[in-house]
Amino acid sequence: MQTLKGKIEKSLPELKKSLKQDNDLAVPRLVKVVINTGTGRARDKKRDELIVDRLAKITGQKASARGAKKSIASFKVRQGEVVGHSVTLRGQKMYDFLNMLLNIAMPRIRDFKGYSEKSLDNMGNLTIGIREHVIFPQTADEEARDIFGFSVTIQTTAKNKAEALAFFRAIGFPFKK
Repeated sequence: MQTLKGKIEKSLPELKKSLKQDNDLAVPRLVKVVINTGTGRARDKKRDELIVDRLAKITGQKASARGAKKSIASFKVRQGEVVGHSVTLRGQKMYDFLNMLLNIAMPRIRDFKGYSEKSLDNMGNLTIGIREHVIFPQTADEEARDIFGFSVTIQTTAKNKAEALAFFRAIGFPFKK
């Protein structure tokens, strides 16, 4: 099985030609991957610890707590109270996570037909949602009592949506037809 980094390097010349770029450094590249999950107002500390543990197993890096930006009385949330967790991956961990996401986790999603091209923003970043964390092989099936979802944001150096779409298609990201 070819790694994602090798696949990107292999598709670089044809991507450069299709985007009509003169320089190799002008071709879009991956910058970072950010994984976010909201825990809400975590009254259950065990569930909060479970989410942190599962994200650490999935990403290979400990999740950092994210606090509420402001107090909202109707939600009973105070400013600074932990309402979610985030992991930022760069370098080899980023490539390992994306390789696992594309080749192992996505095929395990039920009724998966690909992601919409609308998931791309105008800055060339892709944000997708994962509904169940149990699609990753690091999470044991017998521990699937508290299933949670998270979002994955893949940041690139693409200058616009068209460049980003060409880049993600070149690396084999599944989009709806």
